[in-house]
Amino acid sequence: MERASNGGILYHEVQEANLCAVHCVNTALQGPFFSEFDLAAVAADLDGKERQVMLEGAATGGFSAGDFFSEESHNVSLGGDFSIQVLQKALEVWDLQVIPLNCPDAEPAQIDPELENAFICHLHDHWFCIRKVNGEWYNFDSLLAAPQHLSKFYLSAFLDSLKGSGWSIFIVKGNFPQECPMSSSSEASNSFGQWLSPEDAERILKNTSSSVQAPSVSNNRGNDNADQQRPYQALSQEEVRAFSEMEDDDLKAAIAASLLDASAAGVNLGAVGTSQKEPEKQK
Repeated sequence: MERASNGGILYHEVQEANLCAVHCVNTALQGPFFSEFDLAAVAADLDGKERQVMLEGAATGGFSAGDFFSEESHNVSLGGDFSIQVLQKALEVWDLQVIPLNCPDAEPAQIDPELENAFICHLHDHWFCIRKVNGEWYNFDSLLAAPQHLSKFYLSAFLDSLKGSGWSIFIVKGNFPQECPMSSSSEASNSFGQWLSPEDAERILKNTSSSVQAPSVSNNRGNDNADQQRPYQALSQEEVRAFSEMEDDDLKAAIAASLLDASAAGVNLGAVGTSQKEPEKQK
């Protein structure tokens, strides 16, 4: 059973540059435990170990050792996107396991996700965390101004909608840290972390022009990513609250209809953006 972490106060990180993987790991742990340099070090270590394994295989496979030396990392892209292996290794430091939601061992979570404590989600080069804090579920996407509360009924439909939109979803299992290693919860160790009460989070979302708006242009991950994420970001706080009051079957049908409309809008906007620029190399 998950206990209240940090006295029930929510730790949220707002999008900074291309650091969504850092934000994802830290919100899963509910504190500023990792920096981008920490994850980069994990990626470099994984690259080194993978290269060593391939070199050892080359000794018996008749390959040239030079075939395995490459400047390109397999665990972090030039744009700053980290692999799932990096997030797994980072969370292993806290004895947490990261398991794909679609694997046989995760069948109980597929049936009743409410019994879990955290999920991490990935699409293209964006990561975010869905986390239970003090018995309540929140969407800690760094593109949100504050954590968005999710009812237990909405949680299941939300995960289903993400899977239907192509997101990869992983369960985080284990004993989560209960306190952030900081002398004061009023200050974070980085410029993008913030500590909020549930009431503060709700107030911030209400006060924004849209509870799901992306951050400023300087922090945005790009128009392509905004279009890719639009299917679930189009849901407003009022819609979430209304969905929470519905029965489960009616809820899923209503969300599916809403997401279908949002997906169509996202595709149209994406097509317009694509026609205005040269295609970029896929990461």
